[in-house]
Amino acid sequence: MNTLLAKQPRRDRILRRAATIVFALSLLLTASVITAAQQAAKVYRIGYLSYLGCADDPFLKGPFRDGLRDVGYVEGRNVVIECRSAPGKTDRYPDLVAELVRLKVDVLLATGTIMTLAAKQTTTTVPIVMVYIDNPVASGIVGNLARPGGNVTGLSMLAAEMVQKNLELLKEAAPSISRVAVLIDSSNPGQTLPDQQMAAAAKILGVRPQRVELRTSADLDAALEAALKQRAEALIVWPLPITQRDSERLAEFATQNRLPTATTHQPYVRAGLLFSYVTDLARQFRRAGVYVDKILKGTKPGDIPVEQADKYELLINLKTAKALRLQIPQSILARADEFIQ
Repeated sequence: MNTLLAKQPRRDRILRRAATIVFALSLLLTASVITAAQQAAKVYRIGYLSYLGCADDPFLKGPFRDGLRDVGYVEGRNVVIECRSAPGKTDRYPDLVAELVRLKVDVLLATGTIMTLAAKQTTTTVPIVMVYIDNPVASGIVGNLARPGGNVTGLSMLAAEMVQKNLELLKEAAPSISRVAVLIDSSNPGQTLPDQQMAAAAKILGVRPQRVELRTSADLDAALEAALKQRAEALIVWPLPITQRDSERLAEFATQNRLPTATTHQPYVRAGLLFSYVTDLARQFRRAGVYVDKILKGTKPGDIPVEQADKYELLINLKTAKALRLQIPQSILARADEFIQ
């Protein structure tokens, strides 16, 4: 009997300790469930700064949304995309960024050098993912590619190589050309730097590039008139701050004046220009989803290396070639990744 009484307190202590452990475990389990529920309920807000216009941006409609879906983000479920654009009005870019910052977006995606510079100059706190950028170091966007620092990272391309290749395509398709009007926005360092590097290639090809300034939609008529005055025999067109309708007018002008055209901007070929040799932009915008995911999970943008393009595409508008009565050499056709009929 005494032995049983002696064992009773010990048994009570064991039971109390077990109860305490069970209670602590239940608290931890409850906390983890609550945390998981909170994370599942979190809806992230992405600010998308479109160079082309939100309604006309094919990279927003497909590749970028696909890239987000690849890493688990579905619009309307756990992510909201706020798109802002002002085609042909680069002076409005800082206001667009400021508007998105006021909406407390978790990350900004900026397309093109001017848009990215506007984003960087407007906010130092909101993470920025850049896409469609040439030489972001020379443009002053990041410190270096391996460790960009600051609040900007993303994907870049080699515009100088692309524009040289487009010039070669023009010369191969129309060997007699010697004067090429280059439609350019000289306020964009992403264009002026590689344009300067094109001079050596132009000299080798026996071609004289002539700059034609086009900074806004309002400059389009004057730019086209200048190209005629320069007696241009072909056109190279940089990505310009113009509207979708402007790009169609540009294509119509080139066709009417029998001018073969090349560009580093695929949507212009779909609008009616002839050639485009450029990085695989759909892949870049899809990859941007991975960058967004890393940032949303807590990685600082300045610690994420900038990725350089390693794949390029040749797009040919055969309908335009027919309208120009231009026979595209088989050597070019064999290298094409896509045809527009």
